[in-house]
Amino acid sequence: MNEGLSRDIEVVIGANPPERLDKALARDVPEAAALSRSRLMRLIAEGAVTRGGAVVENAKARVTEGDVFIVRVGVPEELEAAPEAIPLEVVYEDDALIVVNKPAGMVVHPAPGTPRGTLVNALLHHCGDSLSGIGGAKRPGIVHRIDKDTSGLLVVAKHDAAHHGLAAQFEAHSAERRYLALVFGVPSAADPRLNGVKGVNFEAGGLLKITTRLERHKFDRQKQAVFFDRGRHAVTRARVVQAFGQPPQVALVECRLETGRTHQIRVHMAHVGHGLIGDPTYGGKRKPALKALPEAGIAAMAGFPRQALHAASLGFTHPVTGEDLRFETPLPADMQGLLDALGGPLG
Repeated sequence: MNEGLSRDIEVVIGANPPERLDKALARDVPEAAALSRSRLMRLIAEGAVTRGGAVVENAKARVTEGDVFIVRVGVPEELEAAPEAIPLEVVYEDDALIVVNKPAGMVVHPAPGTPRGTLVNALLHHCGDSLSGIGGAKRPGIVHRIDKDTSGLLVVAKHDAAHHGLAAQFEAHSAERRYLALVFGVPSAADPRLNGVKGVNFEAGGLLKITTRLERHKFDRQKQAVFFDRGRHAVTRARVVQAFGQPPQVALVECRLETGRTHQIRVHMAHVGHGLIGDPTYGGKRKPALKALPEAGIAAMAGFPRQALHAASLGFTHPVTGEDLRFETPLPADMQGLLDALGGPLG
């Protein structure tokens, strides 16, 4: 690591330390360093943690009281993303954070192929130099993200302490994230097919719970896939808000994330046979019965240009004030138009 782009943080292990190195560092690292346990684990894996001059690469290494570790942390590189005067829908803002309603079609942060026009570019213009640097050169302030073609709420940190506090809530799954999705079919506990799908069970009130592991697809590295023997733990809960058609063919579903993995809702709903309308990657080839829905609804579904998914509400504890915050935003015009075309809820 370039010495000019890093800083060393000394961590002295206190009394009665946890057995694992990563947990001990997370407990005893100076609060001002704003290093979450997940980031410390990455630093350990990268060889950035030493004890007595020797690199410690095992996050499960045992520690004892009085051990002194040096954690080398990269200083954020000179920002590669440039400020751009892109309109933002700001839902809430203070000195520590900003909550925005991202439109569908906007990428969250710069990446190969999309160096401009991203949410980060817009935030840099709106917030100036106040964004947290902990996310790195291309992701300042970004604590979580939603897909390019998903609309809805995101919270962004303005300084490292806020970033650390928000990231800890997302890591602990205490932040509330509620999405609305339009899916093919109507998930139901009465459907015998669902009872045979691995990772699926129904909780009180007919709440569908999907529990799997997610990892990159074996052959298509742009996709995620369901596994049960490897990958990252993922849990989604879903309930039907409205059903459309006679007999029912399509449902507006509320999805709540316990975890927040890449493409999680899209992959999980496809796994249970209820892919999202408009999803070109996971939506599948399921077709509704044409006579069961109005012609306008059939046409609207066929022409819907993106996955019908909206991050409708977001709740968390303010990382500085401790206040419980919760924000909601209505469906965007395209999804509302699709609902209108499909007709009213099933009686």
